Amino acid sequence: MLKIDAHQHFWKYDPVREAWLNDGMDAIQRDFLPEDLQPVLEQHGFDGCVLVQSAQPEFENDFLLDLAEKHDFIKGVVGWVDLLADNVGDTLSSYEPFAKLKGFRYILQGAEDRALMLRPEFKHGISKLKNYNYTYDILIFPDQLGFTKEFVAAFPDQPFVIDHIAKPYIKAKKVDGWKQDMQAVAQYEHVMCKISGMVTEADWRNWKKEDFRPYLDTVVEAFGPNRIMYGSDWPVCLVAGSYAEMLGIVEDYFSAFSKDEQAAFFGGNAAAFYGLK
Repeated sequence: MLKIDAHQHFWKYDPVREAWLNDGMDAIQRDFLPEDLQPVLEQHGFDGCVLVQSAQPEFENDFLLDLAEKHDFIKGVVGWVDLLADNVGDTLSSYEPFAKLKGFRYILQGAEDRALMLRPEFKHGISKLKNYNYTYDILIFPDQLGFTKEFVAAFPDQPFVIDHIAKPYIKAKKVDGWKQDMQAVAQYEHVMCKISGMVTEADWRNWKKEDFRPYLDTVVEAFGPNRIMYGSDWPVCLVAGSYAEMLGIVEDYFSAFSKDEQAAFFGGNAAAFYGLK
């Protein structure tokens, strides 16, 4: 079974395009490319990764797919298209030749319209994904989870995965509200969850492993061991510690689980969801 980091990014740093890398994120305001990540993955026994978009011009897909073609350890790519566009079906069709393109993501967390996912034109775009066997990564903040329940219910045959456990307020130690909303979304069997991006929602300099347990307990109990997957969110995670420190949080937590459950979390579920080889 493949061991997969199901969520990471590459970029050639552009202060305009990566404007979201704000004050305090100096450590990652530079280029991050395959040669930076591959030795880290190998050190920790990973076979490969899923490369996820971090900027929203469509030509970014060319950059990501070119890297994936040149590096075998990049097992899949999650790109971006304008899901609000009338011609989104034609755009999706144009990507069919790219076997490593597995799905798409839209940066809903930053949308002024917090219910953007429920707009008819957005739902029209989502409705086209299944025609090409594309997945969809849901990137949101907790205030959007209520809309997400209605959103995923509208597409029972579309594979969804929630990124970064919907970014709960870990630094403030707030669990209620987010917990109930995650449990509601998890009732839909076609929705999975990436256990990723947690350290950046915590106190970057002072987090402890136990800070994450209430959130891990919630997600694992709600989704079960077959609908969760590991993602590092590298290099964004580096603002709050090393790859090894971040990985150690989930390694410790899942050490009490069976070998099969650990293998599913650390790769098997991601390989099945994205169709990785």
